Amino acid sequence: METVDVQGLRIAFERSGAGPPVLLLHGGLADHREWSAQQALADEFTVVAWDAPGCGRSSDPPASFGMPDYADALTGFIRAVGIDRPHVVGLSFGATLALELQRRAPGTARTLVLASAYAGWAGSLPAAVVAERLASSLALLDQSPPALAEAFVETLLSDSAPPEHTEAVRKMLLDFHPAGARTMLHAMATCDLRAMLGTVDVPTLLVHGERDVRSPLHVATTLHTAIPHSTLTVLPGVGHQCNIEAATAFTAEVRRFLRSCDAR
Repeated sequence: METVDVQGLRIAFERSGAGPPVLLLHGGLADHREWSAQQALADEFTVVAWDAPGCGRSSDPPASFGMPDYADALTGFIRAVGIDRPHVVGLSFGATLALELQRRAPGTARTLVLASAYAGWAGSLPAAVVAERLASSLALLDQSPPALAEAFVETLLSDSAPPEHTEAVRKMLLDFHPAGARTMLHAMATCDLRAMLGTVDVPTLLVHGERDVRSPLHVATTLHTAIPHSTLTVLPGVGHQCNIEAATAFTAEVRRFLRSCDAR
């Protein structure tokens, strides 16, 4: 892995391939390993997968970090790594971050791919659901890593996911940063990007698992309706971690979208 310093934070990332840049933004409590299957895109793109502040091999951000701070760190990261107008692919927290990047630094992203997305929890879920989810997630952080991993895996994959997918997600969750996870959860719980969705002016693909229980399908359809000229693809039979559970179909949809946009 490579590292760069951004605003006093050590940011770790993996880079592979050559061609138009694709920046991969993982979900909460995860890291760059979430995108292992999407490294297949490196045969025609430069693929950069970061570890967000507070995740993987990156350093923890201040506890006060909100989604705008993550977006500013991402903007600094893009400059530091030297990628120009990347296609930005985000999942869950990463999709919210991609939208916040578009709000704070329009013109940075060439396109957006929003998987298992939210307009922030506050922007996509009822207030009571946000409060319960935040409280229960924070309580899980006080348990042992295996207990936390077991609880989260149940909501990330469908009950028909093969054992190797379950084990890969569980292994990644075991390495979560307690302090970084708390900061990330609070950032999601307070983020509401509904007001900016109509201003998104880059080609946008929404990819969603049909059986996603964390970000139910109606969240994706609401985003699709609000984001001009967006496309929604629903992957049948899979859950929140659709890029892992339906890796071949997910990667093919992303590749097709990126090719079509680069050809314009």
